[in-house]
Amino acid sequence: MMKAATMTAYHQPKLALGPVLYYWSRETLLDCYERISAAPVDILYIGETVCAKRHLMNTGDWLALAERLSATGKEVVLSTLALLEAESELKTLRRLCENDRFTVEANDMGAVRLLAERKMPFVLGTGINVYSDQTLRFLAGLGAKRWVMPVELSRQTLSTIQAGRPEGVETEVFAYGRMPLAYSARCFTARYHNLPKDDCQYRCLNDPEGLTLSTREGQAFLTLNGIQTQSAQTCNLLPELAELRELHIDVLRISPQAQGTATVIEAFAACLRGERDAGEAARALNAVLPYGACDGYWQGQAGLRQVAALP
Repeated sequence: MMKAATMTAYHQPKLALGPVLYYWSRETLLDCYERISAAPVDILYIGETVCAKRHLMNTGDWLALAERLSATGKEVVLSTLALLEAESELKTLRRLCENDRFTVEANDMGAVRLLAERKMPFVLGTGINVYSDQTLRFLAGLGAKRWVMPVELSRQTLSTIQAGRPEGVETEVFAYGRMPLAYSARCFTARYHNLPKDDCQYRCLNDPEGLTLSTREGQAFLTLNGIQTQSAQTCNLLPELAELRELHIDVLRISPQAQGTATVIEAFAACLRGERDAGEAARALNAVLPYGACDGYWQGQAGLRQVAALP
């Protein structure tokens, strides 16, 4: 009894705010981080992970923002692109990986290689496919200190990986937000507007939470976000908080949305402090979602399904 209680307390998860996955104006983005800097979140991931054409914030701007946010006492991590296509993007990647101040979240194997060569500890982002403890051990040997579970894995698979997780490596779970599912060299947003990718006119700025793609039957199915495909439904694992603790998850990631991110953070934080029931809080969050919540992947079922019944 005493030992179990100690383990549970030791593995009280931290809260992380993932990188903004959408193209917001510079003012909107900076205002978001100004407000979040005072929120009860422990780790902030910042940087462009989706499209290099989204350059209202350049590398110097991200590094300056990292300094400001770090001064608030939060851990700041610089996130990299998941799909690189040009030499200019490689130059940006090298600059991020060569910074000697902040941890880097690698979202492709090029970043892993650069960081491993510099012997810099790094985070494995959602763009890196870790499907087994053997893969995780290999990447830990290259310097990975934390990994983010791919959103399509189930709790059963995670439990297996956790059993063989290398010592000293933290596990982070994408716990709230539209799930990043895939990347493509083609820009879906440009195609929707009948524009070539190289002359997209930055139409993503008009869609602060992406474009919803529905089936012929009218069911919201996916979200198109430039070259990224996301779920239309919002993953919400708050009802699974007790199970996440039992699995010794170290970090819970909340993905920023255009509206209500601070409310989501407060709900998760209150539940972690034991001040609010997780089921009640999840039900309140789900009530305002435009296309509902989902936990299908976590349950080992179709990703868009909501399996767990809330009280």
